[in-house]
This record gives sequence, C-alpha cells and structure tokens, in this order.
Amino acid sequence: MSTPAEVKQRLDAEREGTPFVLFRDGDGAQRIAQLSGTTTIGRRPERDIPLTWDSEVSRLHAQLEPVGPDWVVSDDGLSRNGTYVNGERVNGRRRLKDGDRIVAGETALTFRAPKDVSDSTAAITVEHTVQLTETQRKVLVALCRPLQDSAYATPATNRDIAAEVHLSVDAVKAHLRTIFERFGLDDLPQNRKRARLAATALVNGVVKPHEF
Repeated sequence: MSTPAEVKQRLDAEREGTPFVLFRDGDGAQRIAQLSGTTTIGRRPERDIPLTWDSEVSRLHAQLEPVGPDWVVSDDGLSRNGTYVNGERVNGRRRLKDGDRIVAGETALTFRAPKDVSDSTAAITVEHTVQLTETQRKVLVALCRPLQDSAYATPATNRDIAAEVHLSVDAVKAHLRTIFERFGLDDLPQNRKRARLAATALVNGVVKPHEF
C-alpha cells in the first residue's frame, strides 16, 4: 500500500526531472534511486542499488547505463538467475522506457524517466478546506483506491467508481467535474485530470489510508 508520504516522495522525484528507479526494500519500505551515470545492481552493500536482503540476486547482478538520451539495463552473463524487463529475460542490453518493470531476483524495480515534469507535478498542494459532500468524498476515495496497491496504478475508471458507490456513470462524471473545479484542476487537459486529482488528494491528506 502506498502512503500519502510515499506518493509525495515519488512526485518530488519526478519534479527533479532525472531518471530514477523505484522499489521496496526487505522491510517493505519504498526506496528511490536517482540515476546519473552507470549504476550497478547487486547483493553486495557496495553496489549503487544494493539488494542485500534478496538471496536470489547475484553479488553483481546488472547495470543501468545512459546511452545518449536513453537508458539501458545490461546483464551480459552477470547474474545467476537473470534480469527481466516486463517479463522478458535480458540478453545483453535492453533499452528502457518510462514505466518498465525490471526484476532482479525476487525484487521488482520500476524505471521512471519523467519527460514533462511541470505538467505532472506542479501545483499539487491544496487548501485543506476543500468542501466535498458525502457522495463526492465517496467518489474521490473510489477514484484513489487503486493507488493503495501499486506505485503507478491508474485511478479507477468511471464505471468502477459507479459500481462501488452505486451511482450511474453519468452521475459519477458530474461529481468528478465538480471535484476537479474545487481542486482547481478543471483547466488541465482531460487525460491528466484524474491522475493529478488522485495524487493531490493523497499528498494533501484529503483522502486518508484508513478510508480505503
């Protein structure tokens, strides 16, 4: 489950504008590793990304490397159990794209390469006095619910929200239009409103973990 503090940590990392990888350590805590040059992944503590808790990870398992404007993951026989990207084993080097899931041993790492930082993370604070009706709050909680399980989950669809709160899809749309306006997000492009609303609600504590 992603806490509001973890969501804020991820948004702050995006605001930096540099590529990073996101993963959870042996205690389940979120970790973010910013990338600037060749980065080693392995079980030894001296690695740039040390996965010391994972016995399935080799001492030197894989490397992340910048190649021009892109990043690649390389495992040219380095690891014992292989490195996987989106379920496919890496043989040699593989170019990464934003959101790719890298698996080393039993640890999953998400590669992020923020492209338009100002669009995704600017102005995410709101006043805690945003007024919502009981139904609007239920709609907002349902929108945010998928984010409790995954770092980069997509907010719930209108149909999913409608099923959860027992409203019609048209009623959900009407409530969301009002919520967008009250959060000051109604001028954003349509394809960004939902993700920004969910992040804003979680970061500012408008929706709290116990409500899920």
